[in-house]
Amino acid sequence: MSGFGFPPLSRAGFSTLQFNVGRLCNQACLHCHVESSPSLTQDEYNASPSLINRVIDLLAANPDIQTLDLTGGAPELNPGFRRLVSAAYQLQRKILVRHNLTVQGEKDQSDLPHFFAEHGIELFCSLPCYLEENVNKQRGNGVFSTSISALQKLNDVGYGMPDSLLKLNLVYNPIGDSLPPSQQALEDDYRHELRSRYSVEFSNLVTITNQPIHRFEHYLQREQRYDSYMKLLRDNFNPETLPGLMCRSAISLRWDGKVFDCDFNLVKGLAMVDSSHRELTIDDLLSIDSESMSIAVDGHCFACTAGAGSSCGGSLVQEV
Repeated sequence: MSGFGFPPLSRAGFSTLQFNVGRLCNQACLHCHVESSPSLTQDEYNASPSLINRVIDLLAANPDIQTLDLTGGAPELNPGFRRLVSAAYQLQRKILVRHNLTVQGEKDQSDLPHFFAEHGIELFCSLPCYLEENVNKQRGNGVFSTSISALQKLNDVGYGMPDSLLKLNLVYNPIGDSLPPSQQALEDDYRHELRSRYSVEFSNLVTITNQPIHRFEHYLQREQRYDSYMKLLRDNFNPETLPGLMCRSAISLRWDGKVFDCDFNLVKGLAMVDSSHRELTIDDLLSIDSESMSIAVDGHCFACTAGAGSSCGGSLVQEV
């Protein structure tokens, strides 16, 4: 084990490219580990057209990359987003988008539900609660009502409807410094409340543990709760989550072209390195043998392995 107690990890392959296209977002949420906000318009924080081109070339050259997972910020706000999605669709890749729902209200984004549907995109949409007060507390005033309206528009084009192939996954994360409850039990509550109150349908609910990084870390420190939260994560370490960790089969690409084991290492600057400790970039992804490569770990990794586990696809094991 490392000095902070997390076991060493190695990569099992590389089938998913998660691309963080930038920190630009129309929201500035309390829990955001990327510290995204509407003010981050500088080129240094957002992927360039040339990097978009290189991603398209990488997908075309490497058929082993089966899934393109787009995140941000709000990835839709990057000018190259639709061009990248269209190219990945033509290359017959599975496409995931981390969609915050409210971005549909931004300029030139009202047709997003139709664009998503036309390209068969699987959506992961943030909705940290089915109660308006709790959502607005975490994400800002008015976010809940805007999110419900966006969900209804996604339902209108088929997303989340029974027997539909258009997958609409809702993403829950705790309001504060606690672990998520049972994913299945919470999904049942969400389905009942959203269906009865707003006639909203969805495919699945996924639970994600808040990462003690950047904005949420600063909140914990202000409230003098950082140490107790880290103790909570460590005390609930579950070794059964290790085989399913996303970092074992995915590589994260940052808006500047550097590559990382996961989106959390990405924002902490823990880059993937070769045997000479040179930081790797997208240009290395066609030549490296990723299997059995060591994964950079740190204290924040306990958030992914606490309780039932946490990944971009939700809990990793049966509820504990």
